[in-house]
This record gives sequence, structure tokens and C-alpha cells, in this order.
Amino acid sequence: MPRSYYTGLTGPSHDPSAQTGVLLVNLGTPVAPTARAVRPYLAEFLGDPRVIEYPRWLWWPILHGVILRLRPARSAHAYARIWTAEGSPLRVGSEKLAEGLQDKLRRDRGEPIRVALAMRYGEPSVRAQIEQLQREGVRRLLVLPLYPQYSATSTGSVIDAVADTLKHLRWPPELRIVNDYHDDNDHIEALALSIERGWAVHGRGEKLLLSFHGIPQRYVDAGDPYFNQCHTTARLLRARLGLDESRLVVSFQSRVGREPWLQPYTDATVRRLAAEGIRRLDVACPGFAVDCLETLEEIAMQNRDFFTAAGGETLRYIPALNDSPEQVNSLAVLIQRHMQGWPACAATATPHHGYGGKSA
Repeated sequence: MPRSYYTGLTGPSHDPSAQTGVLLVNLGTPVAPTARAVRPYLAEFLGDPRVIEYPRWLWWPILHGVILRLRPARSAHAYARIWTAEGSPLRVGSEKLAEGLQDKLRRDRGEPIRVALAMRYGEPSVRAQIEQLQREGVRRLLVLPLYPQYSATSTGSVIDAVADTLKHLRWPPELRIVNDYHDDNDHIEALALSIERGWAVHGRGEKLLLSFHGIPQRYVDAGDPYFNQCHTTARLLRARLGLDESRLVVSFQSRVGREPWLQPYTDATVRRLAAEGIRRLDVACPGFAVDCLETLEEIAMQNRDFFTAAGGETLRYIPALNDSPEQVNSLAVLIQRHMQGWPACAATATPHHGYGGKSA
């Protein structure tokens, strides 16, 4: 008999555990702060057509002939500056968030529920985690990309990875995907409380800068809602904190290449604010659920140096929400809202164990 194109599960269940699952998805991270480990991670990330919207015939020679020869060593140096004894901050923080959410949801719902973590690039992959959840008997799956603001480059890419996985499953689970939560009241409150807690401990800077990850301007021109959603988050947070536009400003970081990205740029903004006489600047990054290279190295180190070199005294980075109670609680409420209408878990699970065939 020919091997099947589809992956399936066979045999009776011996583990009537979670029937409902939540898959958190974050960007990803190399497994070590070395050029050898960074190279395949960057190849997967920068090879995603959702991230770089150039024709392959044009982009592939640049990526493999230039970028992947030069950038891994530079990126590895940056990763080494933030790496901890536990490993990658993004991986460790995301795992702790998943654990906290699973505990919270099980307490709140009074039924078995499984929360798993996948990385869009690197490991554990979206496909591996969905297949594992299926082996555990999950028949209803909620996917939560850890990107508060939607962009085709981030959430859109997660949706692609989920779809690519489901089309290979013989019996895909019921599926729901959280598109974004940029204006969710509980999320805005969690952000505000985090900032206020920082102010209570360290005092207030003269201005608060919200730095979001950038994307090319042409993506927004083509219909990506990301820019508007970032500004909606900023507007709601400004109102919650009681700040006017002169006290809370918005910028965009992490641009690469020569084409225009969303502006104003963060590095130019911190230099400008220092040159205008601002001495103490607070920076928060509401587009990042968990601290990572872009927050810990790019903001808290690189942009701190840009600010002080331009005449400022102190740039204080306010950490991401990470696995704080505020984030766990706000995401638990969000998840349960999106699960409304799904029946409670059954007492037993039908599918389990053993894969069916899958062609190469």
C-alpha cells in the first residue's frame, strides 16, 4: 500500500487529559549565541516571504550570498550580551508565561487544559507542537500569537505555519486564532500597571517613549494594519496614564536595509530627545510580550548608548510584561473570551497514540 500524505492518530486513548489546547507562538530564537547557531535561525526567519516580500530570484542571492555570510557573527555577538545561564531570554520567558497560563486557566476553568509553546522560527516548531497536542487528545485548539498588534510579517506568518500543518493532518482539530489584542482593555491595564510600577521604584523620566518593532512602509501602504494598531495601543495607554502627546511619544525600531520603514525611527528619536535637552527618558516596548534581543540589547544597551552620547543622562528600559501576574491574568481573560461556545472537556478522549503514515 502507498504511504499516506496525511498524518493521523490510531488506537484507543489511555490518557483522558486535555481536550482543549492553547498554542502560544512567539518569534523564536537561536539555540546558542554563536554564529553557527544563529545562521540557520536567520535563514529560516529571513527566508519567510511574509517577512521579506521580494521575489525569490532577487532575494535569495542576497540572503545566501551576502547576509548569511556576514550577519550571523554580528547577531551572535548581540545575543551573547543578553544570554543568561538559563539560555535565551525569549525562550525562557515564553516558557514561564506558558506555564503560568496553564496553571491559571486550569484553576479558572476547573477542567483539564493544555497550554503549549511554539516558535515560528526555530524550535519547538508550530508543526511539532500541534502534532504533539493532537497526540495528547486535543480536539479544540486556540492559537495565540504573542504579538499584540497584527502584522502580516508576524501574526500572518503564524497563520501560514498553522495552515501548513493542518493541511497535513488527517483529522485537524477545531481551530480558532487570536488575530490581535492591541486594544484589549486588560492588556492596556497590564501595560499601564507595569509602567506605573517602574515609576514607583525608579521615578519618572521626563518623557515616555513607546518603541514598536518596525516594518517596511510599503507593507502598510499595501494594507497592513500594524501602524494604526500601534498608534491605537499608544493612544489608549496615553489616556490610561494621563499623559499628553508631548509626554508620551511613539517610534519604530529594528529597521534593516535601505528602503523606508515606519517612522520616526527609535535611534533617531532618542538622539533627538537628548539634543532637545531631555535628560531622563523611559522606554517601553508594547509590541513585545516577552523580553528578547530587540528589547534587552537594542533598546536597553544600544539606544541607551545613543541617548547618553547625544547628551542625555539616563535611558531606563521598562521590561516587557513577560510572565508577570498582570500578563498571565490579562491573557487568561483573553483566551477564555475566545473559547466561549466551546463545550466543556469530555470525560474521555477518543484519539490517541501512534502516527499513521506520512510521505516524505
